[in-house]
Amino acid sequence: MFHPAKDQQEHMLGTSIIAVRYAEGVVVGADSRTTTGSYIANRVSNKLTSLHDSIYCCRSGSAADTQAIADYVRYFLDMHSMEIGNDMPLVSTAASLVRQLCYNNKEALLAGMIVAGYDPVHGGQVYSIPLGGLLVPRPYAIGGSGSTYIFSFCDANWQDDMTEDQALKFVERALAHAMARDGSSGGIIRTAVINKDGVKRGLVLGDRLPFMF
Repeated sequence: MFHPAKDQQEHMLGTSIIAVRYAEGVVVGADSRTTTGSYIANRVSNKLTSLHDSIYCCRSGSAADTQAIADYVRYFLDMHSMEIGNDMPLVSTAASLVRQLCYNNKEALLAGMIVAGYDPVHGGQVYSIPLGGLLVPRPYAIGGSGSTYIFSFCDANWQDDMTEDQALKFVERALAHAMARDGSSGGIIRTAVINKDGVKRGLVLGDRLPFMF
């Protein structure tokens, strides 16, 4: 049945997103629920978007706005890569492009994003770009509606120079807690481990979430 008030609302990524730097790279993760008001429009959406071979962004806010930003940045990075001899762009370059688009259009866009990845110059890096276009380098970053429930969890459990396995478990546990508390987050957990060897995608199904009180 067609519901005008419901169907005409903008698709939002009522979201829990996270990115963590570890000793050899970064781990990014997100839930998979997309909402239209109180209606769940997609239970298994992918909020981890590739900007280049070893650079990803986590998207929260308006699905249309963040997808458009990611498309623009991917195009710009492809052009930039050819200009520098098909070398890998810096993660900071990708983050600066996202920041520029978000800041210059802050009155029109609803986009909170995290850019994370690996480059041979600086290794693993995480950049938070919240609403308004501020650019903040961070050892780890969280975002979306579910992030408000896990600030204390992240502060208590994050460690500097974690191993890949420790970082991945940290990301999965943080997202599981956010999804358990936030009504706009849910579905499955998608992860990506990014280091000098490339990108390794992961998935945790909804009935296997590592939630612990």
